[in-house]
Amino acid sequence: MAVDELQAIIQRCQILEEADFKGEDFNLFQVAGQKCLEDGYAAQLLEVIQNEKNKVIVKNMGWNLISPLVRCIFMYKQEDDKREHCLRILDQLAQLCNPKELFLGLLEQIEQTSGEQVCQTVMLLLQPLQTVLLKLQNKKAYSVGLSLAMIMNQLTPLPVPYTKQQIQEDKLGLCQCCNAVVDFAKPFVDEVVKNMEKSSEYNDMELKEELIKFCMKSLKYPLLTAQLEQLEGIEEHPFRHFATEIIDILWNMRELIPLVFVRHKGKSPHWENEEFAGIERKNSADSLACLSYLVFVQHFGVECFPVVFSPSYLLLCNMTHIEVLLKRTEESVLSKGLDLFESCLLRMEDNSLLHHYLEFRDFTNVPKDLVKIMTLCPMEHMRKKSLHVLQLFIDKFDTEGKYTLCRCLLKTSNHAGVEGYIIKNIKDQIHLALTKGDDNVWFTGHHLISLLDLVLSLPEGAETDLLQNSDKIMASLNLLRYLVIKDCESDNQTGVWTTLGKIEQNFLKPLRVGLNMSKAHYEAEIKNKKENRKEAHSSNTVCSVTVSGEKMPAMTTGMQLQVLHSALFTFDLIESVLARVEELIEVKTKAVMDEN
Repeated sequence: MAVDELQAIIQRCQILEEADFKGEDFNLFQVAGQKCLEDGYAAQLLEVIQNEKNKVIVKNMGWNLISPLVRCIFMYKQEDDKREHCLRILDQLAQLCNPKELFLGLLEQIEQTSGEQVCQTVMLLLQPLQTVLLKLQNKKAYSVGLSLAMIMNQLTPLPVPYTKQQIQEDKLGLCQCCNAVVDFAKPFVDEVVKNMEKSSEYNDMELKEELIKFCMKSLKYPLLTAQLEQLEGIEEHPFRHFATEIIDILWNMRELIPLVFVRHKGKSPHWENEEFAGIERKNSADSLACLSYLVFVQHFGVECFPVVFSPSYLLLCNMTHIEVLLKRTEESVLSKGLDLFESCLLRMEDNSLLHHYLEFRDFTNVPKDLVKIMTLCPMEHMRKKSLHVLQLFIDKFDTEGKYTLCRCLLKTSNHAGVEGYIIKNIKDQIHLALTKGDDNVWFTGHHLISLLDLVLSLPEGAETDLLQNSDKIMASLNLLRYLVIKDCESDNQTGVWTTLGKIEQNFLKPLRVGLNMSKAHYEAEIKNKKENRKEAHSSNTVCSVTVSGEKMPAMTTGMQLQVLHSALFTFDLIESVLARVEELIEVKTKAVMDEN
């Protein structure tokens, strides 16, 4: 019945001129063709389309069959003959239909797909879409750009497989689809390259610009969040292959080195809306950061680069990208930022980075980002990695750079643990200055005294929370103990003996008072808890604790006592080091007085 209806419409249209086709004819052809497909008469529909007499009809009306055709292809099983017939119909339509009409029909079909069928639909329609685009004469660059943008927009909401198992399963087909999209773009890349080879002054930039946009989008998604390390058991990592192809496209179009070093100088869209302009800048920054990671960490395309760049210049070029990556919170992106930073630093000799680089905003912002990761990131391995990279960064600077960076971090970290770590670095630098005797003016004399003003201080005097600041206080006391032991008052290389009165007034005395107050307070708390426990005849009395607005698990009286005793132990530890420092100062001062 459906085939008879289609034949009747075909016979009526065969006698009409192309210009005489009416809207009604298009509708009737679409309805009859769709009915043939749905009723299982794909083979008969294929015969109609292949018939030479129907060439003009198919050219004008065939594109209307794309939507029902795609539905039927997904409805039939892989081995079904009807599915094969549908695929052949799709191929025939790509060859015979009006390119402009079919292009819009294919694009509309890709736009309408969603969820789990996105990758399947895209992969199904890539070949006919490529065939149609290669036939287009007018607005070819625009059409290629529109196609690639539409495809990438549809893929972007899909989750990127990250673990080895997810990549192997490729549940939604994203890994396969991404590489199919690159193959789809290759003829257009070849066209650009061919035209560039013909003329050194290649002026037709439109198609090239569209392909660069596609590469930039691909760098942001899926490559920015993809797992790109070699995985055991995966012979050809799909995302590594995809990355290689993207790098190859940029290299072949002579854009790889300009993008890595000089930034993209092509046309950037002008947005009247500042919000859209901001989004465009952020997307571009993410893409360029990912590109640098691919080149300098994974070494994609690195063989193309001239070996003329100094390690410090490579670090300078990459600091903006490192900052972009470290601002993110996703493990996959954050790890790329840390790896890129580490890779750049490992190329350098220790003490080789000039302090002038700290005049660049990125060189002071990035260590602050590392501190945030060290103190706030929930993943332990990320915290450890950021600490390792921060130490590498400090080690690479010259003496003045180390001094300036330590000073900056002491002022900005707002974290006792980090401050304690920086103070340990300062102690190591003072030790080098005293033992090497190489006229290190930054960690001796008046420069050091200025730094000690930050180190040997309590933010709120005697009322400072000693428990919260215990890491910094212990590091400061250890540093002061070292200075008193290592630097004789007669030499006074560090200048610590000159400023000892100030240190005692601003640090040692308030610390002693603070310790006495804190110990008295905690001992009273312990006494109260013990008395309350006796009254309750049970250690199971619980109290609730709230931290940052979130209610923590209830604590028994026994647990509370354990915490209080732990605090007292910390105070005892601080007090023992403080007593030793005071003793050393007294002994050394007395010895000098006896000599005099």
